[in-house]
Amino acid sequence: MDRTGWFLFVDADYFKEINDTFGHSVGDTVLKEIAQKLQCVFGEHGKVGRIGGDEFAVLIDAPMPKQELGQRLERFLKDVSEAIPDQKISCSIGACEFTFPQNVKYLLKETDRMLYKAKERGRACFVIKTKQE
Repeated sequence: MDRTGWFLFVDADYFKEINDTFGHSVGDTVLKEIAQKLQCVFGEHGKVGRIGGDEFAVLIDAPMPKQELGQRLERFLKDVSEAIPDQKISCSIGACEFTFPQNVKYLLKETDRMLYKAKERGRACFVIKTKQE
């Protein structure tokens, strides 16, 4: 049986507006909260890292049913929305299931495509692509 995993892009919604309105110290706090919440939800199943700016990546290097991934993403979105009192924080997330080994360029392109689908759907949500899709 093929070994599978998930790759995620997580993008903070309207991050420039947070920095411009509340200042860079609040923006830094938002980024730290996103990282911490991602680590809490996914850290035991893979690796979490900041790509740059307001974008993070998560590599889940073990099989996880799509339903469980969706539940974890819902929990993350809820947790991050409550991270800072009186401050709306949300993220758009693209997720792709893959089989080891995987062409990295293809995986990055497809995950980015799922991220932009989430943004097109109004942000503050996720789009998951399984291997069969």
